[in-house]
Amino acid sequence: MFSHIKAAIIDLDGTMIDTAPDFLVAINRMREDFALAPLTLDVIKTMVGKGSENLIHKVLSQDFDADGVAARFDGALAAYQHHYLAINGDHSQLYPEVHEGLQAMRDLGLRLVCVTNKPLAFALPLMQKKEIFHYFEQVYGGDSFAKKKPDPLPMQEACKALDLPPSQVLVIGDSSNDAIAARASGCPVLTVPYGYNHGEAVQNIQSDGIVGTLLIAAQLLATEKPL
Repeated sequence: MFSHIKAAIIDLDGTMIDTAPDFLVAINRMREDFALAPLTLDVIKTMVGKGSENLIHKVLSQDFDADGVAARFDGALAAYQHHYLAINGDHSQLYPEVHEGLQAMRDLGLRLVCVTNKPLAFALPLMQKKEIFHYFEQVYGGDSFAKKKPDPLPMQEACKALDLPPSQVLVIGDSSNDAIAARASGCPVLTVPYGYNHGEAVQNIQSDGIVGTLLIAAQLLATEKPL
């Protein structure tokens, strides 16, 4: 299945970096601005993965009905973005074997692209701060295209930019967003077991396999590379 892979599209939050602690701080600072009680890390993890707008909508829905959410949404999103930029990367950390896995993939000759639902204004400085930006020839954020994952558009556009058929581009992510987008694009997909996935078991994701780390993914690809 993976013997002719020439590139990999890799997710960011929950796949390369555990950013939930950053979300926790920024969201609860925003909630404090609105005189709302703080949320726990476990609750916030279930909300991550479909972009900032969806995240803030879910956060406000903990306290307000649809009209209440709509009335506060713009102000809450602006406050969240302000707080997030102030602490971006301060409380997050790389998952194990991310550097090793990315380097091993590059050593195999794979081209790497990051596709995340995180806005580029957050994603790029975070990747630079965690010293992984240089592994990637392109980074696409949640505001790079008209639609976000799980819509296939970001994967399709990434494959076009790579000038490769989707069958030669492996997607690696932590959630159903990645798998659904990959499947609809015609890309094979592997999932990691340690991310967020909206609070659901990773085993329920329709992927082509679960890999413990990015390094294990690279080792799997190495064993299937044609001589």
